[in-house]
Amino acid sequence: MNDSSWGSPPHAGPRAGYWGPVDQGQGPVQGAAPAGPAYDAPEAQQTRPMPIVPDVPAHGGHQDDDRGAARPGGPLFRDENYGGAPYGTQPYGDASRVNDTPSAQPPAAVPQNPEPMSDAPQPAPAPQKKSAGRDLGAAIGVGVGLGAVIVASLFVVKAVFVGVIAVAVVVGLWELTSRLQERKGIKAPLVPLAVGGAAMVVAGYVRGPEGAWVAMALTALAVLVWRMTEPPEGYLKDVTAGVFAAFYVPFLATFVALMLTADDGAFRVLIFLLLTVVSDTGAYAVGWRFGKTKLAPRISPGKTREGLLGAVSFAMVAGALCMQFLIDDGTWWQGLLLGFAVAVSATLGDLGESMIKRDLGIKDMGTLLPGHGGIMDRLDSLLPTAPVVWALFVLFAGSS
Repeated sequence: MNDSSWGSPPHAGPRAGYWGPVDQGQGPVQGAAPAGPAYDAPEAQQTRPMPIVPDVPAHGGHQDDDRGAARPGGPLFRDENYGGAPYGTQPYGDASRVNDTPSAQPPAAVPQNPEPMSDAPQPAPAPQKKSAGRDLGAAIGVGVGLGAVIVASLFVVKAVFVGVIAVAVVVGLWELTSRLQERKGIKAPLVPLAVGGAAMVVAGYVRGPEGAWVAMALTALAVLVWRMTEPPEGYLKDVTAGVFAAFYVPFLATFVALMLTADDGAFRVLIFLLLTVVSDTGAYAVGWRFGKTKLAPRISPGKTREGLLGAVSFAMVAGALCMQFLIDDGTWWQGLLLGFAVAVSATLGDLGESMIKRDLGIKDMGTLLPGHGGIMDRLDSLLPTAPVVWALFVLFAGSS
């Protein structure tokens, strides 16, 4: 007979360790065998709670109850059905859960989930330090080094600076095509892109806008032909990505070379670079310190509207100063418009590359520049800003 059944008849005599059937809330059932020490006082009007007992009896359990037969013993293991239940919610009288050796006193009840003392002093949470999100020291060091190379080549020999633009274009194309192939399986042909991209920059510097357009068309044609040497599967997406890469990186960079062709071209390029850097710096500093309202959370969660206002303010002030003192016949109000346009185009360019990286599922385009990522992570705001600045310079000061 299974002693664990609720309300089963008692044994024909006192059994060691058997507490007897209990009627809920009414004490021992009449006629039951003498209970244990828990029921020695006949005056007790209420049933005392069942004490907590070990999961597996020290000297074995009832033979009819096989729930604990395969369980390891010891206090490290708890019954999955009973170990975590609140006190008093499981039926009494389960002989398999009671030690066969009688005890003088039932073990003291231990609360299962003791509540913490409300009046106990709680440690104060450690203040969270706002992170800048990147290695600022490395970023500043790399930025200063690149700036020194650019300024030195810009004001010594213009042709050297054209070579710097071409190298940046080729590296940027390599990063972009590599990420496209790794993340999307798109094989944009790098060889015609690299050759055509470098030729595009040189043609723009030597032959002007007409040379840049011709080189762009020839590069797109070279991409179409080069891809024909491989199987037709994926041809459309590969050549589409190739033409996009040719326009996005080398063609937009060609406008920097076009700025350089003017008599004061070195100062125009310097203003272009300076305003873009100031815009990014203003957005970063103001957004990190005061940014609360997200600008485009689905594209770039780190950008805020406060950061955009910082970019516009910084760029407009810098633009007014640069146009007033660095460009012949330039005025401060032209600099305000130029700075505003740079801040807007640089922000849009940054968001554009963020869209590409989101689609690819990556954080940076590369790891070539410590603290910055890759070359494309620095060109993202410069590329779309170049044609805007070139057009405004032509409007304000002419093309020569």
